[in-house]
Amino acid sequence: MSFQMPGKILEEYTVRKNRLGLVQFGETCRPIFLDLVPDAHIGDYVRVQVGFATECVPKADAERACKEFERNSAELALEAEEALPEAARRVKPR
Repeated sequence: MSFQMPGKILEEYTVRKNRLGLVQFGETCRPIFLDLVPDAHIGDYVRVQVGFATECVPKADAERACKEFERNSAELALEAEEALPEAARRVKPR
């Protein structure tokens, strides 16, 4: 099983007959091959696996998935912090 976070296409390029796009996942952007989703363009959301966009995702579904991911990430971070021993919580990062 793999988790496929939807990403938003910010830019499109053609490089050596391949369609590439700059796709944003939260605060991160990655170059992704768009050849498998010919109907996807700037502003659309796509699911990505191993550097290739595999399908288009409706905007409402993508936004819902992103919000759920952010909520789950925040909950996991809070749980991890609470699980730290008291001494580790007092250590200041460099």
